Formats: sequence, structure tokens, C-alpha cells
Amino acid sequence: MIFRDRIIWITGASTGIGEALADELSQKGAKLILSARNIEKLQQVQAQCQNPQQHQVIPLDLAEIETINRAVTQVLEEFTQIDILIHCGGVSQRALAQDTDLSVDYQIMAINYFGAIALTKALLPTMLKQQFGQIVVISSIVGKFGTPLRSAYAASKHALHGFFESLQAEVYDAGIRVTMVCPGFIKTDISCHALTGEGKPHGIMDTAQAQGMDVRICAQKIVKAIQQQKPEVLIGGKELLGVDLKRFFPGLFRYLIRRSKVT
Repeated sequence: MIFRDRIIWITGASTGIGEALADELSQKGAKLILSARNIEKLQQVQAQCQNPQQHQVIPLDLAEIETINRAVTQVLEEFTQIDILIHCGGVSQRALAQDTDLSVDYQIMAINYFGAIALTKALLPTMLKQQFGQIVVISSIVGKFGTPLRSAYAASKHALHGFFESLQAEVYDAGIRVTMVCPGFIKTDISCHALTGEGKPHGIMDTAQAQGMDVRICAQKIVKAIQQQKPEVLIGGKELLGVDLKRFFPGLFRYLIRRSKVT
């Protein structure tokens, strides 16, 4: 896939992996639609991109369906097609299940899962009419297995895998491809913005996050996976070993995960 002049919509583009993807894809000549809640931060990201004048900022709150509908209407009025949709928007969690208010579970699911599928369903008729397109979902390694302090977050990521694996089976013959991306520890502010059991920002940079993969390297690996139209890619360090450990040695995996340091 050549990215030059491709129209790519990135949610969660104001920070973290979304911001790094915007920079990487702009250098490859893509025309970007940048979405998140923070308009000022999105404008800063736009200004930092190559050829900022060819990118557009579209505010979007994934927890509010009406903003999703407005954003889709605006995008489809201005662009004749959407080549790639990248779901980067999301929020993590740092709390035990027993200490997490049910409203926080709902909030995390609303942003991470329902927001992503609402936007996908709104754009799907356009991609089906085009007979081409790619949907890239930034899931997580906890979309493959759960860990302590991430019950709602892991649930939302597992849900994404179930939905988009089903969707891929349905739309593959229509020329639409789905790429699931499962990052491990990437050096971003995700732990700082993660929600506590009361729904407040965690406000702490986890040690594992601070020592994680450079977000620019992560973005480069994601772009390569998009280019190759991989169905799924795992990105990170030794934490990725948990996937094989769970598969081949499930008893040992459960023992280790109960004792692992996940912050």
C-alpha cells in the first residue's frame, strides 16, 4: 500500500500512539482527519505534521454518539472516500474490580468499545459502496489476556476483538480489511490518563509504561502492519510472551499473572 494522498481518519489523534501515527503517516504523504476531544491539542498535532494544510481537525467524543454522527456527516460531506479508519481513541484503567464503580465500567466500555463500533457502523456503508477500505483497531495485549487492575479495560479490548473478527469475516469479500493491533507497554501517557475506581485520572506514569517501547517505533511498526494488511500484529517487549504462555502453559500463566507487576 502506498500512503500518498490516501485519506486516513485517526481517532485519539491528540496524544500517544494516535499522535505518533499522525506524524508518521503525514511524512508518507497521507491526508489526515484528526479527531479527539481536545481541539487545541489536535491543532498542535496538525501543525507538527508534514504539509499541515492538507490535514483536517474534526472534534469527536467517542462516549457521545451524537458527536460521532455529526463528525461522520461532516467528513462525508467534505471527502469523497475514506481509505483507512484508525481507532486509537480510548482510556485505560488502574483499579481493582472490587473498587471500580459500575459507572466507570460503563464509561470505559462506552469509549473503548461502543464508540469504536458506532463510528465503524456509520462509515461502513461508504466503504461497502467503495468496495475497498481498511479498518485498523488499536487494541492492547490485554485484548489477548486479562491482568490485575485492568478488568474493565481488558473487557473492552476483548470485546473489540470479538466484534472486528466477526466483521472481517463478513466484509472480506467486499474488499475491506481489518487490522487488529495489540500493543504492550508503549511509552505514552496512557497510565496518567487511566481511570481509577472512582473515575478520576490515575495521574501516575507507571514504571512499566515509562520503560516501554518508544512510541515512534511503535507507530512505525503499526504503519508497516497497515501497509501489509496484516490481520493482527503484536507490538512490544517481553510482555508479549504472555500470549504464548497462556496458550501453551495456561496453569503457569495464571500463576504468574497473579503475581506480576502491571504498573
